[in-house]
Amino acid sequence: MSIITEILAVFVALELFYIMYLETFATTSDKTSQVFQMSKEELSRDSVKTLFKNQGVYNGLISILILLALFVFTSKIAIMILMGYIILVALYGAITSNPKILLMQGGLAILTLISALF
Repeated sequence: MSIITEILAVFVALELFYIMYLETFATTSDKTSQVFQMSKEELSRDSVKTLFKNQGVYNGLISILILLALFVFTSKIAIMILMGYIILVALYGAITSNPKILLMQGGLAILTLISALF
């Protein structure tokens, strides 16, 4: 696996850890409101907070899997599968929510997957 792929994969993991932070620990913050284009009042609803926290845990676990694939198992195949999964999730978000999600959430994963292919 090339150093470029490794660096990009670390950035993907960091991005997902940041999203986890926003969703799980800073659920009702100004930054979370801005990033997800939702009012603080909406983010304060118990049902929304629960959904965000669950989504945040998912993002954190994907980050951990990326780091394990990089540094413990050193598996290029696992990195490619994880990046493909992240891209598919971003594509789903782009179709069902906001087209910008594809590049915002999937952009680094797309670059990582491309670099892993070459």
